[in-house]
Amino acid sequence: MPDQNTMLSDYDRYITHLFAKEDTVLEATREEMNKGNLPPINVSASEGGLLHLFVRIINAKKILEIGTLGGYSATWLARALPEDGNMISLELDPHHAKVSRANLEKAGLSGKVEIRVGPAMKTLEEMQVNGEGGFDLVFIDADKETYPDYLRMTLPMVRIGGLILADNTLPPSVLDSSKDGGAIRYNADVAANPNLVSSVIPVLRGHLDGLTVSVKIG
Repeated sequence: MPDQNTMLSDYDRYITHLFAKEDTVLEATREEMNKGNLPPINVSASEGGLLHLFVRIINAKKILEIGTLGGYSATWLARALPEDGNMISLELDPHHAKVSRANLEKAGLSGKVEIRVGPAMKTLEEMQVNGEGGFDLVFIDADKETYPDYLRMTLPMVRIGGLILADNTLPPSVLDSSKDGGAIRYNADVAANPNLVSSVIPVLRGHLDGLTVSVKIG
């Protein structure tokens, strides 16, 4: 009987093979991230396929991403947009932004994805002042301790019926009531918010993780 980690990796490969096969563009994106010494913390291909599916399910035309890294998740998301769709991705690190811009250009998506560099909270504040909003989907995948603040800032910027997705929300610490952390507080916040209906979907990346999915109802 294989151990649990081996089984999870096998399940991940199974899902990826059927529903989220990488093409040469996605493979090259990961290669460029590796060459650029970016941390290997991007979403898995199977989760990328799930993000792509959510965009199509709600017919999203306007996406906000917090945490660009090397543009891997942005590629999965932006590819699901219609011709008149667009996406804004926020990234703190200028080097990461440079790598991601090059990757998105090679993917033919630079016209759909705008990368804004700087602290995400400051950028979100500026966006609110400028009246930017009406997003169909928000994907949060940045520093975990700030997740509750990202929720507070983005919730008014999402349309009714829109989705807020947060990655890495099923760490082992959720099973220990004595533990605290950004993901734990985020999950508690969306669960208690009367304007959201939420749940956590387990996702695989060689190990078990979670994607918290919330739909805005009010």
